[in-house]
Amino acid sequence: MRTILPLLFMLVPVMAFAQVKRTNPPALSTPTGYTHIVEVTGPNRTIYISGQIAFDKDGKIVGAGDMKAQAEQVFKNLEAALTAAGATFADVVKMNSYITDMSKVQAVRDVRAKYFTSAAPASTFVEVKGLVRPELLLEIEVIAVVAPR
Repeated sequence: MRTILPLLFMLVPVMAFAQVKRTNPPALSTPTGYTHIVEVTGPNRTIYISGQIAFDKDGKIVGAGDMKAQAEQVFKNLEAALTAAGATFADVVKMNSYITDMSKVQAVRDVRAKYFTSAAPASTFVEVKGLVRPELLLEIEVIAVVAPR
């Protein structure tokens, strides 16, 4: 009994962390910049970040008509939101992207690659007719999972 209690106290903190498993099954195509399946188990906090657009902190549009500039601002906004919630891009398990012109998707992918350097999230990219303001070209929302506070 004296050996079991200390062992339990050592294992409980280890078991309290969320486990994230990323899988790209061989039966599916090889993904570029995303993961097909992200599975989260264990106690955790799930953080939902609303769709971020190319507004600076004063609410002014950055990069009107410029997909790369807007993507850079969107990812800066995502980083600020994740940081405020105690998370990083490594904690992101799902990303939904909405773009008004799919022919400019590579500009977004190039910026995204700077932020997702090791673990890519499950991801969806959709072309839409428009966003909340006509000058906006891109909106991205993410879900992150972190250990409880």
